[in-house]
Amino acid sequence: MKSVLDLASQRFSCRSYKPNTVPPEMIEKIVEAARLAPSACNRQPWRFTIVTDPEIRRQLAREGILPGLGMTWLADAPVILVLGLKKSLVTHKVAPLISGVDYSMLDIGIAGEHAVLQATEFGLGSCWIGWINQKTTRQIVNWPPEIIPQAFITIGWPNTLPENRAPRLDIREISQWKR
Repeated sequence: MKSVLDLASQRFSCRSYKPNTVPPEMIEKIVEAARLAPSACNRQPWRFTIVTDPEIRRQLAREGILPGLGMTWLADAPVILVLGLKKSLVTHKVAPLISGVDYSMLDIGIAGEHAVLQATEFGLGSCWIGWINQKTTRQIVNWPPEIIPQAFITIGWPNTLPENRAPRLDIREISQWKR
């Protein structure tokens, strides 16, 4: 088993996938990793739809993305994991009034990253997509009004691995100690 630091170092935004299917057992473990994420007040607001049907993937790529972004490559990913939020009164309405923080958004981010790291551990590529059309996506995946689509994560076997990764800021530029 790789360390979290190793997985975080290997993860990249994959936008080109082999057509090979991802075994359902792997997909289930990816969603299981997301399910185990912590959440504010243990509300577990996340909801997931796993899309492997080629026609629905094409529909999400055409209509589930905000206009003008040209992300047709999404349809080539063997799996599109649609992440949604079931917002609760406590974490979505009350807490932001008190603290100014929408904790459910933090929760979905943690769950999604758990999924991405598990996919990376399997040797799969993934890519977060946040530029989604919430209304159209909700219709495509047939979610009720109380579930709000937040993002897609494409998952599959990468066609290529990145040769030149975008540099990360030095740790001293983004952190400080107070001793």
